[in-house]
Amino acid sequence: MLKRSLLFVLLLSVSLVGCKSKKKATAKKRTTTHKVDRSHKPKETPKRPEVKGPTKTEETPQVSSDPIANYIDTYKQYAMDDMLQYGIPASIKLAQGILESGSGRGSLSIRANNHFGIKCHDWTGESVRHDDDELQECFRKYSHVKYSYRDHSLFLTQRSRYRPLFSLEKDDYKGWARGLRRAGYATDPKYPEKLINLIERYQLYRYDAMVLSGGQSDMSDRKTDKITTYTVQKGDTLYSIARRYNMTVDTLKEYNGLRSNEIQIGQKLYLHSVE
Repeated sequence: MLKRSLLFVLLLSVSLVGCKSKKKATAKKRTTTHKVDRSHKPKETPKRPEVKGPTKTEETPQVSSDPIANYIDTYKQYAMDDMLQYGIPASIKLAQGILESGSGRGSLSIRANNHFGIKCHDWTGESVRHDDDELQECFRKYSHVKYSYRDHSLFLTQRSRYRPLFSLEKDDYKGWARGLRRAGYATDPKYPEKLINLIERYQLYRYDAMVLSGGQSDMSDRKTDKITTYTVQKGDTLYSIARRYNMTVDTLKEYNGLRSNEIQIGQKLYLHSVE
C-alpha cells in the first residue's frame, strides 16, 4: 500500500514538471516570434522637404541681355560730353567704342581700359602688349575708361590726318565713318560699314541730336567749366599750369590720366574732372 502511494506521488510530480516545462517553452516561443515580427515591421520613408519655386516677389530685376545696349547706356554721357567739347559725333564715338572694345568685354578693354584700340605711338604712360595687326603690339593703358574716351578725342584732334573730318556737318556720322577709314584709323575695309550699321541699328544719331539741340540728358545741370581744357604752350610745365589754375600737380595729372610730368606743346589738358 505504501509502495503504491509513493509511486502515485512520483508519477504526479513528473506530470507537473512536464506541464510546467511545456508552458515555459511555449511562452519562450511566443516571445521569440513576437520579436521577429517587430524586427520586420516596415520602416516609414522620411518625407523630402518640399522645394518651392521663386515667387513673384523673389524675382530679381533683369538687366538687358544685349551687351551693346548696356554699353551705350553706360558710356553715352562720355560720348556726348566729348562731342560738346571736341566736335566728334557722339554716335561715332559710341560706335567705335562698341566695335573696338567688343562692347567693353574685349581683352584690351578689360586689361587696359582701352576702348578705342589706340596704340602707344608717343605715349609715355602705362601700356600693355596685345596681338593686333602684328603680334604683341604696344597699346595705351588707362586707369579709368573716362580717360580712354578723353584720349580718343585728343588723339583725333591733335593729328593732321583727321583734320578734314572736323569740317563735316556735326551730325554727319556717315562722312566720319568713311573719313576715319581713309585717314588710316582702321585697316578693315568694312570698318565704315560696321560703324554705320551700329549707329542706325541702335539709333545712336539720337545723341548727336541731343547735343546739337542743347537738350542732352544730364548735361543741362552741368557747369560748362567742368570740361574746360588748357592747350600746352611753349615753356609750360605741369607745375606752372597747376599753379596758374590753383591746383596741385597731382590733381592735374589725375584729371588727365598722366603717369609722368612730361607734356607736349599743343597737348590739351583737362582742368576739371570729367566725372
